[in-house]
Amino acid sequence: MPAKDLDQIVNLCKRRGFVYPSAEIYGGFRSSYDYGPLGALMLRNVKDAWVRAMVQQRDDTVLIDAAILAPPAVWEASGHLANFTDPLVDCTACKQRFREDHLDDPNVCPGCGAKGAFTEARAFNLMFKTYAGPVEGSGAEVYLRPETAQGMFVNFGNVLQTSRKKPPFGIAQVGKSFRNEITPGNFIFRTREFEQMELEFFVPPAEGPQWYEYWCNERLNWYVGLGIPRDMLRLRAHDADELSHYSAGTSDVEFMFPWGWGELEGIAQRTDYDLTQHANHSGEKLDYFDQANNERYVPYVVEPAAGATRTMAAFLLAAYDEDEVGGELRTILRLHPRLAPFKVAVLPLSKKDTLTPLAKQIHRTIADRYMVDYDDTQSIGRRYRRQDEVGTPLCITVDFDSLEDNAVTIRDLDTTEQVRVPIASLMTELYQRLGF
Repeated sequence: MPAKDLDQIVNLCKRRGFVYPSAEIYGGFRSSYDYGPLGALMLRNVKDAWVRAMVQQRDDTVLIDAAILAPPAVWEASGHLANFTDPLVDCTACKQRFREDHLDDPNVCPGCGAKGAFTEARAFNLMFKTYAGPVEGSGAEVYLRPETAQGMFVNFGNVLQTSRKKPPFGIAQVGKSFRNEITPGNFIFRTREFEQMELEFFVPPAEGPQWYEYWCNERLNWYVGLGIPRDMLRLRAHDADELSHYSAGTSDVEFMFPWGWGELEGIAQRTDYDLTQHANHSGEKLDYFDQANNERYVPYVVEPAAGATRTMAAFLLAAYDEDEVGGELRTILRLHPRLAPFKVAVLPLSKKDTLTPLAKQIHRTIADRYMVDYDDTQSIGRRYRRQDEVGTPLCITVDFDSLEDNAVTIRDLDTTEQVRVPIASLMTELYQRLGF
């Protein structure tokens, strides 16, 4: 039973330490969030799962980490200074601002209901500008990147020389991006500061369409493989009037959020636009010489670009469940083990000194491989419920019998089944149950 109401997840995230409103003690800062102890772990797990699928398990992709700050020349070449805009309108009645293309009725203000009160739409550039160095001015202007993609394009030549790759090959990156959104909202779905997981996959021009189809299917299956039900996902091709200035075709992986379908990831055919633009503006060659065919060409690019933070929100919404155990209502996150903040929880039955040394030793052993929680407060039933609510797949209870039989009890999150396991074979048991 995935969450039907966004507040179910918002409340759980605040209560259990996944996500906090940023600067909450000062009244908060709109559309900014801090990731708490569990949220920081889960967000890292989402990014790690992406890197595992896109880099670690492939032999045709490398990972880089480019700078967040970039000079205006980069964004002029990419087209962001001229084209990275949203249509902004103001309501003259209530003074609120809206994206014109997000209005249900372009003649009615959703804030106050006034009709025909909007100003003419004007282009609003989404990029954050700041200054480098001690003096402000046009010569010191720099921009926070609105996407991670350009760092991969401007490093194409460097990667080509140092990695021994040749098309088709990919450059992957995970990192922060910044967009001055007009109307951020829906929790961590749309924020001004967010994290992206992007791949630029460089291919011979003739192979562009087949790799575009490949990546559409590959990326959709990634979400399914990590636990999102297939019927909560769809692949939607953009209409011609939706396409970005660089795109010859784009499809979005969309998730059924409580407010409707929303984009998780876009897969775009960027053709040779970016490499050609940067080559023309910088004067550097950004092409590839194919020795086998004695041919020089500028590779085409297929770009799967996902939002890490909104993807985390989707995984939480899809994993949310409520059931009944022993006549008691239980809230549970049925997260894929790779995404769960903690893989295992060690729960000594009592805080008495007789159990603590063994429980701590077991914790240290497991922590060599997995992220582990150690919880010895309140009743064992309450501790089980806490771990259920944050999606911990396995709980290990250390009891007084453990001192005699050198065994512990493993409890499964989904089934609540409990099995006695020798401590000597505990790591093997965990590997078999978690799958890694």
